[in-house]
Amino acid sequence: MYVCVIGTGYVGLVTGTVFADLGNDVACADVDEKKIQRLSAGEPVIYEPGLEEMLQRNLEDGRLTFTTDIDEAVRRAQVVFIAVGTPPKDNGETDLSQVEAAALSIARALNSYKVIVNKSTVPVGTGDFVRQIIERNRRRQVEFDVVSNPEFLREGSAIADTLEPDRIVIGAPSQQVALWLLELYAPLERPMLITDVESAELIKYASNAFLAMKISFVNQIADICEAAGADVTQVAKGMGFDKRIGPAFLQAGLGFGGSCFPKDTLSIIQSAKRYGLSADLFEAILRVNKERIPRFLERIQQKLGSVAKKRIAVLGLAFKPNTDDLRDAKSLEILQWLLDQGAEVAAYDPVAMERAKELFPTVRYAQSAYEAADGADAAIVVTEWNEFKLLNLDKLRAAMRQPFLFDGRNIYPPERVRKAGFEYVSIGR
Repeated sequence: MYVCVIGTGYVGLVTGTVFADLGNDVACADVDEKKIQRLSAGEPVIYEPGLEEMLQRNLEDGRLTFTTDIDEAVRRAQVVFIAVGTPPKDNGETDLSQVEAAALSIARALNSYKVIVNKSTVPVGTGDFVRQIIERNRRRQVEFDVVSNPEFLREGSAIADTLEPDRIVIGAPSQQVALWLLELYAPLERPMLITDVESAELIKYASNAFLAMKISFVNQIADICEAAGADVTQVAKGMGFDKRIGPAFLQAGLGFGGSCFPKDTLSIIQSAKRYGLSADLFEAILRVNKERIPRFLERIQQKLGSVAKKRIAVLGLAFKPNTDDLRDAKSLEILQWLLDQGAEVAAYDPVAMERAKELFPTVRYAQSAYEAADGADAAIVVTEWNEFKLLNLDKLRAAMRQPFLFDGRNIYPPERVRKAGFEYVSIGR
C-alpha cells in the first residue's frame, strides 16, 4: 500500500518507519527542510532504541522516503496520516494549527479517493474539523473519508509499542472505510477495536488521563506514607496485586512530564468545559502533579540549608529513560531552581545533554555520573535510567564531598544506600 505520513516528529517518524518495515511504500513529508535532509541521510532526529537501524534499512531498500513536497506525497498515497504536533495553548486548549495546515495541503493535492487518518492526539470533534476543511478547500470533487487512529506509543519503547500494541483503535464512519486500516495493520495480528470517530478520539485522552491519575494518586499516598512512617513501595505493591488495579504507573516520584500526560489532561479539561461539564477530577490530577517538585525541593533545603555556592550533581535530564525528550521534564524545574539559588550544578544524562545545553548553557555537563558527583555536596536522581540503578554507590560516595543523596525516583533500596554511607532522601519511604 502507498502511505503518506505528514509530520516527522516522534509519532510520524516511528509510524512511517514501521509501516515501511511491514512492506509498504511510505513517504514521510514535512516542511522542515533540515529535518528532511537529516532523515534522508539515515540520521534520526530523535533518540529511540532500534529506530536508527530500522530507518536506514528501509531507506536502503527503497520503501521509505522523506520529502518536503507534501502535495506530491499526498497525490501518490492511498492512505494519508496526519501526525503533526498538537501543543497546548496558554489556556490549555489544543493548538490545531498544524492539523489545519496539513488538511489544507491534503485538500490542495486530493486527486483520487483517499482515507485521511488523524494519528495526532486531537480533541474529540477534530475528525469533523478536518473533513470540513478538506471539503471546503478541495480543488476537485473527489471523495475521501476521515478516520481516527490514535497512537499509544511510549517514548523509549515506541518501536515495540507500534509492532506489538495492546490494541489498535480505528474510528471510522463505516466498516468499509475501516477495512483500509485493517488491511494496513493486519500483519501485526493484534486486537483491533472499530468505533465511531468521536469515540476513538476520546479513547486516547481518557487512557492518558487515567494513567496520569494513577501517578498523582500514588504520589499523594506517598505523602501520607512519609507522615505515617509507611513505605509507599510496599503499599503500591500490595495495591498492584489486585487485578482491578494492576501494578503499572504506581511508582511514586517527582510526577509525570513529557509531551502527552500534561497536555492530554489539559485538553480533556477543556473538552469537559466546552460541553459545560465538571473537570474537577482532571484538574486535581494536574494540581497534585504540579506540587511534586516544590515539595521535593523543600526537602532538599531542609537537609542542606541554602544551596548557594554548593556543588550539586543532577543525574538524569530526560523526562523518562530511553529518550532524549525534555518536554515538561522535571529536571528543567530542578535545574532552574538550583541556578536561581546560586548553586554550582553538574549534570549527566546518557542521551539528553545536547538538548539540555541549549536551555542551560551555564550548567557543567559531565561524561558520567561519577564525574558529575566529583566534589559534590549532594546528588539528585531525577531520571530512572538503568545506568543509575547499577551505579557503584561506594564509588559515588567516595567522589562526593558530602553524603547527601536525593532520590526522586526511588531507584535504590534504602538499606543499600545507607550502607554506602549516604544520608538518603527518597519519596514516601
